[in-house]
Amino acid sequence: MRRKKALIVYYTQTGQLKSIIDSVCNFLQEEFDFTYEELKPTPAFPFPWPDMTFYQVFPESVQEIPCKLEVFSFDPEENFDLVILAYQPWYLSPSIPFTAFLQTKAAAKVLKGKPVITILGSRNMWIMAQERVKKRIIDMGGNLIGNIVLTDRHHNLVSVVTIVRWMLKGEKHGGGLYGKLFPPSGISEKDISEAEKYGFLIRDAIKHNALEGLQDALIVKGAIKINPVLMTVEKRGFMMFRGWSKFVLKKGGAGDLRREGRLKMFRIYLFTVIYLVSPIGGVVIWLNHKLNYRKSQKMVNYYSHNENT
Repeated sequence: MRRKKALIVYYTQTGQLKSIIDSVCNFLQEEFDFTYEELKPTPAFPFPWPDMTFYQVFPESVQEIPCKLEVFSFDPEENFDLVILAYQPWYLSPSIPFTAFLQTKAAAKVLKGKPVITILGSRNMWIMAQERVKKRIIDMGGNLIGNIVLTDRHHNLVSVVTIVRWMLKGEKHGGGLYGKLFPPSGISEKDISEAEKYGFLIRDAIKHNALEGLQDALIVKGAIKINPVLMTVEKRGFMMFRGWSKFVLKKGGAGDLRREGRLKMFRIYLFTVIYLVSPIGGVVIWLNHKLNYRKSQKMVNYYSHNENT
């Protein structure tokens, strides 16, 4: 009997996403031979990020402007039984390397008519990124059967501090007073290790040809957890990001130093909103969700599933 074949496409800077993939795919090794495709931008994005370089990728991320990628090692003509796409959001959008992949002919070829599973490693806001990834997969003829999201479980204001430190300094664990006040950045090792339970569900769904019920089974096991308040904050934030990204792009393309002034303005805006506006706004949004509970839960249910209607 022929062994099934799975293609796994991903981009990671810190290695955290690869650890998530390995955990999820642990049980799948019983059914599949894996082909891994690590996306490699050219030139590579730096890690840790020099300060303004971290903000330079903002407009291209939001507007889904692709970067160049090294030639893929996989064969788009190969008949894969499953495609797993793993990515992380940048500025409420799919990372630029992942966006670039989804705009290639190779992606269109390999996704058409295939069952697809997305895996996200995120701070806490991923809905707007997944909505656009979902649309691209469906438009290319892929069958999105499952979505798994692992997030940093710490408070929003805490995780902002820790993720920025990780991105700019390359330090997941802080020392001194910082280490006493703040937890390690990113998704917990416990959550990553326990993600193998999702692979068990995927394996059985494929083995028994029960793909239609896979997402519901994943949700029951905790693969998707949506905070209605963060959902609304993210949706409103993305609308503002679109305006800001267009404003910055008027000063030039990727890496253009002429736009640094506008990027510095955006940085001030971003942290003002996060630390001054969002705490108060969050209370108002929470009350609104309580008053409109059914509407709120309808939106949570929609974003937890894979339909694009």
